[in-house]
Amino acid sequence: MKPIGPIPEGYGVLDGELAVAGVPVSQMGAEAGRTPFFAYSRSLIERRISHLRTSLPDRIKVNYAIKANSYTPLLEFISGLVDGLDIASGGELEMLQQLGIEGQRVSFAGPGKRDAELEAAIAAGVTLNLESENEATRALAIADRIGTTPRLAVRVNPDFELKGSGMKMGGGAKPFGVDAVRVPDLIRTIVDAGCEWRGLHIFTGSQALSAEAIIEAQGNILALADRLAREADIALPKLNMGGGFGIPYFHGDEPLDLDAVGGALSRRLESLPELLSEADFFVELGRYLVGEAGIYVTRVIDRKESHGETYLVTDGGLHHQLAASGNFGTVVRRNYPIAIANRFAEEPAEEVNVVGCLCTPLDRLADKAFLPRAEVGDLVAVFCAGAYGASASPSAFLGQGPAAEVLI
Repeated sequence: MKPIGPIPEGYGVLDGELAVAGVPVSQMGAEAGRTPFFAYSRSLIERRISHLRTSLPDRIKVNYAIKANSYTPLLEFISGLVDGLDIASGGELEMLQQLGIEGQRVSFAGPGKRDAELEAAIAAGVTLNLESENEATRALAIADRIGTTPRLAVRVNPDFELKGSGMKMGGGAKPFGVDAVRVPDLIRTIVDAGCEWRGLHIFTGSQALSAEAIIEAQGNILALADRLAREADIALPKLNMGGGFGIPYFHGDEPLDLDAVGGALSRRLESLPELLSEADFFVELGRYLVGEAGIYVTRVIDRKESHGETYLVTDGGLHHQLAASGNFGTVVRRNYPIAIANRFAEEPAEEVNVVGCLCTPLDRLADKAFLPRAEVGDLVAVFCAGAYGASASPSAFLGQGPAAEVLI
């Protein structure tokens, strides 16, 4: 038997079914109209952002990284709860523009921005987090051609990383950002060109559960930002400190101690150096805001035995939940939190493998999980599906198509 991950807080039982905010999974399914589907909870998102606001210093503003989940009703909902939004493509910019979200609330990071993306962002008043000197040259030329003053920041590739993070975005050779040693010269180039100087973006890693590691990284970020500002002799109007706040996915994971992070950051902000004293400070979060607020629900379409093992074959799979299948950067496959959603009140009774409908051995949602007995027609729920589920999975694989999505 392999353990499953911890079910997030906020989920309960209603008439024997999995429920959130008084809505049972059967009602979610009726609204979605079919399986598989993703369901995202407004109440859990609100609760998470409220806790974040309470725990972090008042001076810290919150940006939502829409790469985590760009479902249109969710974007519209969360945009009213956060201070800004971070994008990583021109396509994501178009999503926000269709919702009427002003470019001044948006920042754009990511290597390899095409000229058309740069032009659209500059014209919309988006802050560009520049990833190289070449990108800066291209942005300045485009802004001059269209007669617009660009809003430019520099993404820094720091000499340190976020310890224990799932994906390391800083330290050593990276495709992201400008090496710290070259940043002061680029800052002076931007300011001398008459641009609107928007500060620094320093992102060190993602999916860290250690408060100590995040506290250390934030201290290093503030120290680096001060050093770069002093070397450029220019004050910072804004510092995007990135995020890195993780959520528990696997057995043994413990939730991040957000209060410890907030307390340490409060103490640091009480004695800022001169060139950082007037800056706006942001954290950039995606998974932490929406990850635990979503579930992926798929239906059992076959129950079969093979060499003494039981398989529940579902109508979903890795084409919607690549991360849960273990094929999104996980070195050793471990079980996400998972449940038989319409039998949520029942006790575990058997060890089963939960697999998807794709013709590949990679399509596994749970290995040797101890769950209530399930039959054909029952519903399987995979938790922690609010981030990097629909937005990061190959829905076109084998012609299966996307899952339905609902915001409840």
